[in-house]
Amino acid sequence: MAFLNPSLPSALSDYENETTEASIQEMEAFRVTTKNNTKEMMGVCMTWKDLCVTASMGKKGNNKLILEGLTGYAKPGQLLAIMGPSGCGKSTLLDALAGRLGSNTRQTGEILIDGRKQALAYGTSAYVTQDDTLLTTLTVREAVHYSAQLQLPDSMSKAEKKERADFTIREMGLQDAINTRIGGGWGSKGISGGQKRRVSICIEILTRPRLLFLDEPTSGLDSAAAYYVMKRIATLGQKDEIQRTIIASIHQPSSEVFQLFHNLCLLSSGRTVYFGPASSASEFFASNGFPCPPLHNPSDHLLKTINKDFDQDNELGFAVNGTIPTEEAIQILQNSYKSSERNQEVQKEVASLSEMGTSSKDKRKRHSNFLSQCLVLTRRSSVNMFRDLGYYWLRLAIYVALAISIATVFYDLGTSNGSIQDRGSLLMFESSFITFMTIGGFPSFVEDMKVFKRERLNGHYGVTAFVIGNTFSSIPYLLLVSVIPGTIAYYLPGLQKGFDHFVYFTCVLFSCLMLVESLMMIVASIVPNFLMGIIIGAGIQGIMMLSGGFFRLPNDLPKPFWRYPLFYVAFHRYAFQGLFKNEFEGLRFASNNNEVGGDSINKYISGEEILRDKWQVEMGYSKWVDLAILLGMILLYRVLFLVIIKITEKVKPVVLSLMSRSLHHTMVMENPNATPLHRELV
Repeated sequence: MAFLNPSLPSALSDYENETTEASIQEMEAFRVTTKNNTKEMMGVCMTWKDLCVTASMGKKGNNKLILEGLTGYAKPGQLLAIMGPSGCGKSTLLDALAGRLGSNTRQTGEILIDGRKQALAYGTSAYVTQDDTLLTTLTVREAVHYSAQLQLPDSMSKAEKKERADFTIREMGLQDAINTRIGGGWGSKGISGGQKRRVSICIEILTRPRLLFLDEPTSGLDSAAAYYVMKRIATLGQKDEIQRTIIASIHQPSSEVFQLFHNLCLLSSGRTVYFGPASSASEFFASNGFPCPPLHNPSDHLLKTINKDFDQDNELGFAVNGTIPTEEAIQILQNSYKSSERNQEVQKEVASLSEMGTSSKDKRKRHSNFLSQCLVLTRRSSVNMFRDLGYYWLRLAIYVALAISIATVFYDLGTSNGSIQDRGSLLMFESSFITFMTIGGFPSFVEDMKVFKRERLNGHYGVTAFVIGNTFSSIPYLLLVSVIPGTIAYYLPGLQKGFDHFVYFTCVLFSCLMLVESLMMIVASIVPNFLMGIIIGAGIQGIMMLSGGFFRLPNDLPKPFWRYPLFYVAFHRYAFQGLFKNEFEGLRFASNNNEVGGDSINKYISGEEILRDKWQVEMGYSKWVDLAILLGMILLYRVLFLVIIKITEKVKPVVLSLMSRSLHHTMVMENPNATPLHRELV
């Protein structure tokens, strides 16, 4: 059924003839490409047979069957759409085909790529997620260009990478928005949702992958934007001469989008309702007693017929299928498909494609080298930090305001006996509460981690390159927010004169800021939730401050936990003691005992005595050792950040997989009379 959705702009009428012409061009391009181009220019044949996926719900006896006995194929130059109601298993099927299933799932069945069992190599396939996780501060050009520099090999020159990026941008119709920021952040609208989706696709097709997975590419888009996005996707092969194999999960396409599909996989509750040409789906439903009403969107009719989420409407007289319950309608369609000639054709096609495997193997495409990735990530992160007001600039404004407040409260301390406590309080506030405000950048850290996880999952670069790039890009900004507020808070209160003392003060402040930022990055890598991350990060810093040796002197701290080991683990201890040594060594203060023998005389107390007796500072080593320990802790925190990401990537999936297998084994033992298939799926 062909008709235009009245909600679409009138501009779509210009595409009515174009769609037919494009189809002819696609067929001709396929013939020419198949004949003249090498295998490197061809798409990938993917087949799956009796595919089943079971998810462990984390409790004994509570595994859930998500996909059951699916069989199908995807061919070069064609767009396969996976459709079905919410929760039917569309994304799970896509993840299974792309090798992205979680470690708490078990997969059975056979998935072949060009007739072979093999993992998808980097550059051969690309996966566009449902959420457009992008750096909102970059322009379209910058986002794609930086990605090209990261992904494309060093054998290509910078000019060639730039040309590839520009061509890809034009390929997706983004040339008019090329200098517009992606936006979506603080007061920045940026590009539209459809354009963001196309930017995500641009980034993933830079390596010219022959297999493209898309999870809900039209989610959140209006009908016009959805059509334009899918039109660009469906015609990618015409522009870069690659007969790309495209598999997309899609929820509820318009009639115009539905016409772009070559094949359709229709699911309900993880089972196949229909697989075959999209144009024949309505005929299949009609032959089983569920015809599409006139002037209705075929995809809407298909989904309404098999959506059992609203079965209660049958009791109210609103049943879509007349008096037939939806569950029964689904059963009729599934049984009809199993016994149909269409299913036999699919089985034969899968068998045929499975036997056409070649002896040659896909070569894994190369990235840019490690040093290039570090430099590109440093530049990109620096640009993002400069343009994101919430990353450093708002914090700088708050730091300056706090520094002015400190300077006015502690103005001109002098060297009286009372100034001893005042100086200690000022230094404690500087190294603790001001650096505590670094948690204000946590939302930006979380967004950075989201972008990293997407790019890392797609194989754009390594963990080490990301950590190095993030570290070096932040150093200039942290120096800025250390020097400016530090100058105000140091000189106006009249702390110890001498430029070397000021430099030391600034270095400690910088070290504390970077340590807290490293701590929050670690938290962001473990707890991506904004609210929970703020709470955990603030809690950790509060405990460290409490055990740092100011609120309770070191010798008075309870020895279990607080003195050993927390007093030596908390970086506040080294910041306090280093700043105290820097401030009090070499100074003299008035003593509070001014009456001796009835005569009023001036007596002084040295800074060294204050450090030893009042603050209980360890005097066995210099202040530079404290600073060196702080710098070493920065390195330790960053390495810990790297290790945690690695553990999350490798160890956690293994542990969850072992837990899942243990649960599965227990369930099989409890049901020894089950059939082999049932044992595998329970």
